Amino acid sequence: MSESPALTEVESYGVERIPDADRTATPFDLFRVAFGGANTFATCVLGAFPVLFGLSFWQGLAATLLGVVGGSLILAPLAVFGPCNGTNNAVSSSAHLGVHGRIVGSFLSLLTAIAFFSISVWSSGDALVGGAHRLMGMPQNDGVFALAYGVFGALVLTVCVYGFRFMLFVNKIAVVAASTLFVLGFFAFVGDFDPGYQGVFPSTATAGFWPAFIGSALIVLSNPVSFGAFLGDWARYIPADTSRRKVVTAAFASQIATVLPFFFGLATASIIAKKAAPYMDAGAPNYVGGLLAISPGWYFLPVCLLALIGGLSTGTTSLYGTGLDFSSVFTRFSRVQATLFVGVLSIGFIFLGRFAANLSQSISTFATLIITCTAPWMIIMVLGYVTRRGWYDPDSLQVFNRRQRGGRYWFHHGWNWRGMGAWLTAAVLALLFVNVPGQFVGPLGDLAGGADISLPVGLATASLLYLSLLWLFPEPREVYGPAGPRLVRASDAPVPPITTEAGAPVPAVAEGA
Repeated sequence: MSESPALTEVESYGVERIPDADRTATPFDLFRVAFGGANTFATCVLGAFPVLFGLSFWQGLAATLLGVVGGSLILAPLAVFGPCNGTNNAVSSSAHLGVHGRIVGSFLSLLTAIAFFSISVWSSGDALVGGAHRLMGMPQNDGVFALAYGVFGALVLTVCVYGFRFMLFVNKIAVVAASTLFVLGFFAFVGDFDPGYQGVFPSTATAGFWPAFIGSALIVLSNPVSFGAFLGDWARYIPADTSRRKVVTAAFASQIATVLPFFFGLATASIIAKKAAPYMDAGAPNYVGGLLAISPGWYFLPVCLLALIGGLSTGTTSLYGTGLDFSSVFTRFSRVQATLFVGVLSIGFIFLGRFAANLSQSISTFATLIITCTAPWMIIMVLGYVTRRGWYDPDSLQVFNRRQRGGRYWFHHGWNWRGMGAWLTAAVLALLFVNVPGQFVGPLGDLAGGADISLPVGLATASLLYLSLLWLFPEPREVYGPAGPRLVRASDAPVPPITTEAGAPVPAVAEGA
C-alpha cells in the first residue's frame, strides 16, 4: 500500500474508481470528517428551532434526540457505497437510477451543499463579527459582514481545491477544538441555564404541540440526512475489504456525536428566550445575536474561534463533494476546475441571499425541503444495495463519466424508470405533506392535524413502490451479479455492451483497476 500524499499536494482524483493502493483512509477518518462537518454553529442554529417553535427544554430535547437518532439510522447505510465502489454516491446511484438518472443525486447534493454552506457561512460570519464587536469594538456593518463571509469562502475554497487529505487534516483539528469550545460554553452558561424552561406548550395535549414537535424533529433530522449524498466522497478512500459494519458504525456514531452542538444550541436558545426574548422572535429569529447578548465577556473569544473553526469545517465538507459531483456531470471540468466553479457560484449565492434577497432567514426551510426530496433517494439506494447483495460492476458505473453507452446500468437509454419513478413519486408526495410551522405548509400539510408527516410518507412510498416495481418489472439478471437477486425477481433481458459514443466496443476493465 502506497504512502498517503502530502497535505500540500492537490488531489488529482475525480469520481473515477480510486485505485486500491491509494485507499488509505479508515472508518475513524470517516467519523472525523462527518462529525467535524456538523460540530459547528450551523448545527447550533438548527438546535435552537425547538425553542423557536415554542417547545419547552425537555420537549425540545426529546424532539432533538428523535431527529438525531432517526436521521443517523437513515444516513448510516449510505456509507457502504464508497468502500464498495471507490467512487461517490451519486455515481454509485447509476446502478439503481440508470447511467443518466444518477444526475438526480448530483443535483440534490448541489442544492444541499449550497443550503448548508450558506447556513454555515452566515451563522459563523455573524458570530465572528459579533464576537469581535463585543471583544474589540469592531463595527457591525455590511462591509464587515461581507469581509467575514468572503474570508470564510476563500478559506473553504482553498481547502477544497487541495482535496480530501487537507480536508481530513482540518477536521482532525476541528473535532477536538470545537468540542472543547462547546464544553467550555457549558461553564459559561450553566449559571443561567434552567432545564425547567416551559415554552408555550404545557403538555402534549396542548393544541399545536405535535406540529411543533414533529417540525422540530424534522429540522434536526435534516442535518444528518444532508450528508447522504456526500458520504461516498470521503468513504471512497476506505479500502474495499474494510468491514461494512465498521464503516456503517462510523457514519452512525458521527451523527450521534452531534448531540453536543445540538444540545448547546437548544440549551442556549432556552436562555435567550428568557433573558433576550426579542432575539427569538419567530418572525425574525437571530440566534447568534442572542447568544452574544447572553454570553459573559470571557466567552467572546471562544465564540470567535468556534465561528472560524466551524465555518471552515462545515464549508469544506459541503463544497468538496459538490465540486466532485459537478466534475462528474460536466466531464470537461477537472475536479479542481469544477470545485472553483461551484465555489464561486456558492459564494455568490451567499452574498446575494444575505444582502440583496434577504434569504438568510428562510434557508433552513429550503434545506428541509431539499432533505424531504433526498430521503426517498437514500432509501432507494439502500434497498438497491440489499437487493443486489452489495454487488456492483465498477466499470459500468463509470459509463457516464467516460462518455460511453451501454453496460449493466444502461437500462432504457440510460434511465432506470423503476428507481426514477419511485423516487419522483415519493418526493412529490412527501412535499405535499410538508408542514413546517410558520414557514412552509404543503397542500396536504394539514391532513394529519397539522403534524408534518412528509418524511414517513416519502420513505414508505419510496420503499413500497420501488420494491413493487422491481418485482412486477424485473431488472436484467446481469445487474445482480453471480449470487442473483434478493427479495425481488430478475429477467433474462440482455444487457448492451459498453461502447463509445461512436459505437465502437470498449475493452472490459478489471475490477479494482
